[in-house]
Amino acid sequence: MKPSRPLLVVFSVLLLTATLIASDKKDEGPQSALSFVVLKDDNGKPVRNAAVVLHPVGQHGKQAKGGFELKTDADGKTHFDGIPYGTLRVQVIAPGFQTFGNDYSVNQAAQEITIRLKRPQGQYSIYEKHDDSSGSNRANGDNSVPPPKN
Repeated sequence: MKPSRPLLVVFSVLLLTATLIASDKKDEGPQSALSFVVLKDDNGKPVRNAAVVLHPVGQHGKQAKGGFELKTDADGKTHFDGIPYGTLRVQVIAPGFQTFGNDYSVNQAAQEITIRLKRPQGQYSIYEKHDDSSGSNRANGDNSVPPPKN
């Protein structure tokens, strides 16, 4: 039984596409396998289901288009293979924690990055008494708001 002509054309196009993708991968340069561990800062326990968002950073520190979102497992771990060497912006988002963000230099075949998430902090209010070493009146208990300047 002979394969039909349309089926042969589709197969040829798929084969050509796969070949082009494979050749593009070879020209990208060195790549890294990154592992992430996301922990609670206060007790060191893993954070499950945290979103780890990866963005390549281009020249002048500008975030490039594209990126990946990973989710941590029950042990607070996730990984991704095939990250090109260079600067990578990592954001970690999890309910009940401050959003984390930092840039990392990817320059090894395998790297592990540990991220410690903090609980949200209270807002700073000028109406509360604070220990202030700057010598302002608030340190002395004067919580009044200064009059506006004209």
